[in-house]
Amino acid sequence: MARRRCYPSDTWDEEWKLLEPLLPVPACETKAGGRPEKHPRREIVDAIRYVVDTGCKWRALPKDFPPWRTAYGFMARWAAAGVVGRIRDQLRRRIRRDMGRGPEAVATIIDSQSVKAAETVGKDSRGYDAAKKINGRKRHLVVDTKGLPLFVMVTPADVTDRDAAKEVLFRLRLMHPEITIVWADSAYAGQLVSWAKKYLNLTVKTVNRPKEAKGFVVLPRRWVVERTHAWVMHARRHARDYERLVQHSESLITWATITVMTRRITRRNSTRTGQTASRETQRD
Repeated sequence: MARRRCYPSDTWDEEWKLLEPLLPVPACETKAGGRPEKHPRREIVDAIRYVVDTGCKWRALPKDFPPWRTAYGFMARWAAAGVVGRIRDQLRRRIRRDMGRGPEAVATIIDSQSVKAAETVGKDSRGYDAAKKINGRKRHLVVDTKGLPLFVMVTPADVTDRDAAKEVLFRLRLMHPEITIVWADSAYAGQLVSWAKKYLNLTVKTVNRPKEAKGFVVLPRRWVVERTHAWVMHARRHARDYERLVQHSESLITWATITVMTRRITRRNSTRTGQTASRETQRD
């Protein structure tokens, strides 16, 4: 019997139509074969999204979801196989086409965000950001000019933006050779600009804060990636970093952006299975 979908994070019917084809084929349906999966894929996805949205512990998953070890196992395997990144990329291309743009971005924006780390984060993957006075991790995010995510990398908070950007831009160039320009703040200025141009053929342009400005100022280009950071922070799991492994942190951040994109695509005509029937029963 399928569970009744009643949580805000549950997938809507139209969302599931988008996500299901993007998930890997179950092992039992491949030539190699395997044991049939006990729990429906949609319930696994709903469980992952519930953890991301509410920030609860894996062990605290409500009983109407599959066992927490099952949900966690799928999350870890899909993260290791690159499944989550492929879903993100397919959804981003879909949104860009719907907006009348090309499926691939040529201009991007990069920024970082330092967040506190919980006690579950080991010393080997955390650090102290002296500028922000935060002991934890740093999220490096690259988005297109509409704020849609292309890449996320998590490092200890004591890694400088310039040092992390070399790895980020190198991997970004391998994944997206069509990109020509990257907008950034002044923390990325200096040798990084010439290094990116020489070795990656990427133009890094910095957007500086006006010298006479006081208080909060909306800066061209930079506000786009800062808005995406805010989208991620709406998911309570990301109010701080709880993940033992950085790749799991990167995966759950990507899941938060996937939810933003699927809701954006389907927000006008989506329903949740079981909810409509329940409302009709109440009316009767």
